[in-house]
Amino acid sequence: MFGEFKKFIMRGNVIDLAVAVIIGLAFGAVITSVVNDLIGPIIGAVLGGVNLAGQTLKIGTVEIGTGNFAQAVINFLIIGFVLFLIVRAMNKIMPPPPEPPAPGPSTEEKMLDELKKLNETMAKK
Repeated sequence: MFGEFKKFIMRGNVIDLAVAVIIGLAFGAVITSVVNDLIGPIIGAVLGGVNLAGQTLKIGTVEIGTGNFAQAVINFLIIGFVLFLIVRAMNKIMPPPPEPPAPGPSTEEKMLDELKKLNETMAKK
């Protein structure tokens, strides 16, 4: 059982996935910092220091945290936009992928060529 687990855990795709998760977490921390420490204060200054997180809607005796939801949606949109800008910049920096090789003749075309050659050979006799 240990040998089977070792074989599973050492497969390339498991290691690649682990690396991707770790890099994703680190990248998420960077994006969160950009939103909270750079973009958020700028938007707050433009909107006059409005903080939606404390806003509630009272229905009878129940308070619904509409401000928290609105803040989460705004954070999501900001993070999405920042990611869009980063991916867009990376796409401009990265070289374009190489052109795929031209496809060779299909199996049918190869067989037709063989039949033509065989027919030409038979016609010469």
